[in-house]
Amino acid sequence: MQSPAPLFKALSDPTRRALFERLCRDGDLPVHALTQGAGISQPAVSKHLVQLRLAGLVLADPQGRETFYRADPRALAPLADWLADSATFWSGRLDALGDVLKRMDQ
Repeated sequence: MQSPAPLFKALSDPTRRALFERLCRDGDLPVHALTQGAGISQPAVSKHLVQLRLAGLVLADPQGRETFYRADPRALAPLADWLADSATFWSGRLDALGDVLKRMDQ
């Protein structure tokens, strides 16, 4: 299983998370469109997009003088795997805790 750490790091920043969510919702967008409403400068948006690309969350498609970005939701697979493993782990632990608490009440 691939570590979800790079995904957590990339998505821990609220601006990067908002950019990723916008690309998921709105599809392919150029940097200037992503800058509108982001509340930060175009160079700052570009830096955040680099981090999202390094994490595999965004793909870039240069078209002439513009680069269009799109979300790659498949990159979230390690996170989904980690969540599934964690759910299994904690489910077993919480069931065991419940058994202990029931025995203590008796």
